[in-house]
Amino acid sequence: MDFAPTPMQEEIRANVRRIMDRFDDDYWLARDRDGEFPFDFVQAMAEGGWLGIAMPERVGGAGLGVSEAAVLMNTVARSSGAMAAASAIHINIFGPHPIVVFGTEEQQERWLPPLIRGETRTCFGVTEPTAGLNTSNIQTRAVRDGDHYLVSGQKMWTSTAQEAHKILLLARTTPREECERPFDGISLFFADLDRSHVQIREIEKMGRHAVDSNEVFFDDMPIPVGDRIGEEGKGFQYLLHGINPERILVAAEAVGIGEEALARGAKYARERVVFDRPIGKNQSIQHPLAESWAELQAAWLMTMRAGWLYDNNQPCGSEANAAKFLAAEAGKRACERAMITHGGLGYAKEMHIERLFRESLINWIAPVSPQLILSNIAEKALGLPKSY
Repeated sequence: MDFAPTPMQEEIRANVRRIMDRFDDDYWLARDRDGEFPFDFVQAMAEGGWLGIAMPERVGGAGLGVSEAAVLMNTVARSSGAMAAASAIHINIFGPHPIVVFGTEEQQERWLPPLIRGETRTCFGVTEPTAGLNTSNIQTRAVRDGDHYLVSGQKMWTSTAQEAHKILLLARTTPREECERPFDGISLFFADLDRSHVQIREIEKMGRHAVDSNEVFFDDMPIPVGDRIGEEGKGFQYLLHGINPERILVAAEAVGIGEEALARGAKYARERVVFDRPIGKNQSIQHPLAESWAELQAAWLMTMRAGWLYDNNQPCGSEANAAKFLAAEAGKRACERAMITHGGLGYAKEMHIERLFRESLINWIAPVSPQLILSNIAEKALGLPKSY
């Protein structure tokens, strides 16, 4: 049993850290205020080759595992950029996974190199307002019309749709009532986001202002049959192959933002003097920060265990869910405790802690709620009756 990071993982962390250091507090505070997408940051990551870390070498990727991708995303989130930085590239890291596993060689060669080079930006169209986490209930339809499908419907919380050229889209090709099982009849596409057939409305939100979230409305948007991934009607099964890596990467990001907030809180506690002594000398300040350190360490170990299981082709569903649950809780608490350590200054934008706190809530809520994670673990790990 070896808990040490590999030389490759240490090299990834050091090299990504150098890129993150180029984009400081002022840069990310400005993006939080003006809401502009961090194009120059994404380009820097693309030039470093990081957008293809988990993609095959034959299409220009690095061919590494989800464990290495977790180290990458943890380092990105453990910076001034926090979740704005992580979310700007997150879809590139896990999103194309169904293409890698189920796409044809022609599709992989056509789609993946531009994503890796940062020339193509994509978004992810799954969630719908009437379906929520019950993906079997999606209403967006893709109707076959010769050598094309025509897509109509609505997606919610589609991140980066304002800038995206492509969309990884889940849509019904067979009505649910005609299917033997609820998740049958759903197909997966990687399509051009044809704005002549699409309306995109940005959703104003609490944090992560530099990375837009959107409602997307499709009105007979044409998609060539050649842009369907795998067989018709099996899209949900294909999508499942990307769920565990996504959970692991979200956990890595949640730990990263918690570590960044904790480091800032500890630094302030060492330097802030009240009643002729640093406030960090008081156990009421020390203990919450120390508890967060322990929680983040434990969450990171679970994250890397889940990554190791995935990379070694072993079942990891419960571990990936547990990593996401533990990391999101630990990251949120670390940000809260760091903000309280700063006292009134923690509420001020100039200290950046309130921004970290706002962004930490994303990992707690999405892409799956803590309650549904616990229900899944109860069923899969403990053998309890399914509750949903």
